[in-house]
Amino acid sequence: MASFHDSLHLPLFTALLVLLGTHLVTLYDTSILRSTFAATTASCFASIFSFGDSLADTGNLLHYLGDDAGALAQLPYGETYFHHATGRLSDGRLIIDFIAQASGLPLVPPYLAGTSAQDFRYGANFAVAGATALDNDFFRAKGLNVTWTEYSLGVQFNWFKQLLPSLCSTDSDCKGIMSNSLFLVGEIGWNDHSHSFEQGRTTDEIRTFIPNIVEVISSVIDDLIKLGAKTFVVPGIFPSGCVSTYLTAFQSEDAEDYDPDTGCIRWVNEFSAYHNHLLQNELDRLRRLHPHVTIIYADYYEALMSIFHSPQKFGFKKAPLDACCGGGGPYNVNFSLLCGAPMTTVCSDPSMFVFWDGTHLTDAASEIVARGLLEGPYADPPIIQTC
Repeated sequence: MASFHDSLHLPLFTALLVLLGTHLVTLYDTSILRSTFAATTASCFASIFSFGDSLADTGNLLHYLGDDAGALAQLPYGETYFHHATGRLSDGRLIIDFIAQASGLPLVPPYLAGTSAQDFRYGANFAVAGATALDNDFFRAKGLNVTWTEYSLGVQFNWFKQLLPSLCSTDSDCKGIMSNSLFLVGEIGWNDHSHSFEQGRTTDEIRTFIPNIVEVISSVIDDLIKLGAKTFVVPGIFPSGCVSTYLTAFQSEDAEDYDPDTGCIRWVNEFSAYHNHLLQNELDRLRRLHPHVTIIYADYYEALMSIFHSPQKFGFKKAPLDACCGGGGPYNVNFSLLCGAPMTTVCSDPSMFVFWDGTHLTDAASEIVARGLLEGPYADPPIIQTC
């Protein structure tokens, strides 16, 4: 889509980028969860616009990398639902795909794959795998060696501003598009943490980044409201201490570091919970400022913790922290053999696994989380109640 994004010249990737107080809740019927999503919110939204990282990227990184996309452009990625690689870091659909299907809308197309405004009449996805909330200048100022994408949340929002005039001809038309669309802002921020951890920064230092991350997210929401947006879904981050890649990177000989019920790393989850706490506080502030705008917090953390507490009740195997696709090791994660590389293995039934490649969800897990957002209890209000 040259007219929209030819002006952005970024370093070319040479390798696949991956995104690097719990309680039991009411459980869903697994037979319902694993059934095909119906259009439960049909005609609720005219379009969906999404910002974020690999948890929502439906093909932007793949399109950008082109011939250098490597494993991302090949099976087993996409094997379960699409039966070919689509650029999604999963065996199938992402949470945003289930929300779109339940809304009676087409799957949200990646912005970088578009050729005309007509491609985006039902929305656009600006999320890019590896993206951070903070611009890379922030990390450079902290002395970090920036080796990841420069498609930060701010860049993604600028893409949206470039696209919007092509979708509407008058201010009134634009306001109509904004007010009748659903805006997903995130998940974003996890990569800000993981990139910093990878370069040896301490937890205490990275905690000081979180207010900056939340401020950027809040600023984008506020700017979208000024343009006329009325309905938002803003996810928190995963319980990182349960994620296969984090469990591998921060393995400990001290049993006290682990939650005996779930096997997750306590201190990492506490860090994630702190991020989500600050984000929720900021969303509360925005709600007070904009009482006529619906801002839904999507609780990815508790949605996944409910699975980790009782995986078999959701149709997953008893040990839910392993990756379906990987290169071996305690959690089937080998940082030298990422999913799709030669000599990696793929489980026979991804629907029994929460994690696809050690970081990203399987189609089955994404469906369960999406159901919790659409119908509750992991979104307040549930998305289907905003119609």
